[in-house]
Amino acid sequence: MSTIAENREIKTKSKQLGVGGRSRRWGRITLEIVTIILFILFMIPFAMVVLNSAKTSREIIFDAVAMPASWGQLLTNVSLIFSNRTVDYIGAFADSFLITFFSLLIIVVFSSMAAWVLVRNHRNWSVWIFMVFVAAMVIPFQVLMYPLVKWMRVLGQFLSFKLLGTIPGIVFAYLGFGSSLSIFIFHGFIKNIPYELEEAATIDGCSYQRTFFQIVFPLLKPIIVTVLILNGIWIWNDYLLPLLVLGSNGAVQTIPIAVTAFAGAYLKQWDLILTSTLLAILPVIVLYLFAQRYIIKGMVEGAIK
Repeated sequence: MSTIAENREIKTKSKQLGVGGRSRRWGRITLEIVTIILFILFMIPFAMVVLNSAKTSREIIFDAVAMPASWGQLLTNVSLIFSNRTVDYIGAFADSFLITFFSLLIIVVFSSMAAWVLVRNHRNWSVWIFMVFVAAMVIPFQVLMYPLVKWMRVLGQFLSFKLLGTIPGIVFAYLGFGSSLSIFIFHGFIKNIPYELEEAATIDGCSYQRTFFQIVFPLLKPIIVTVLILNGIWIWNDYLLPLLVLGSNGAVQTIPIAVTAFAGAYLKQWDLILTSTLLAILPVIVLYLFAQRYIIKGMVEGAIK
């Protein structure tokens, strides 16, 4: 009798496992289908840019979703962009690179130092300052954009240093807007670094500066790459803040501002607009592909430690 009961119990468990296995399999298949659909939806805009970059304006207007007649038109469009006299695309590319580089450099250094000080000081003021930075992340940029321009003009006059229309001015603005999120990310990572390392450095005679830059800062490499990617994509593609600080016809221009020069009031050069957009996207894609493993490593280490 016991053997029969055991066999029935085994059959019952087998059926339950079979039903559970089938439900998990169907759930996995459903998630894969949803993932594929979302991937296609997200890639459609990029595919449209690539297809229409190899067309003339007439071909784009006639049929935007058709394949290009000749992919060689892409090289022709690129040459037209770089030879255009009304738009200095090479200069805009160089300005975008300098603005992005110096903005990221200053954001990483200042934000990591600020986060380290806020983590290691166990006082009420450090908690309140950190909460202020967190609260600043939810303030819409549209609320601050006009006061920002006026404040930068007044500050430039007070310091006798021009901030509007210059690379230092836009870098200073990006430091203000990018520090909140960066400090928040660094703060969570630094809390997981053993304090004994800093105590040992202090016992060996290291100053606060040497302790941070020689002990703490090298340990932040994975999360630094994450901060660089998050802020770099935003700064490189940003349009509204450079438009307010630099202007649309200033000596300093970023790529998003330069692209708008191909869209006039009566004529829109869609072939040049889309080709210049593709050229602006490529550096970000290349940077992300090379730094992807560091981004994942930084997120995983920050979650496990």
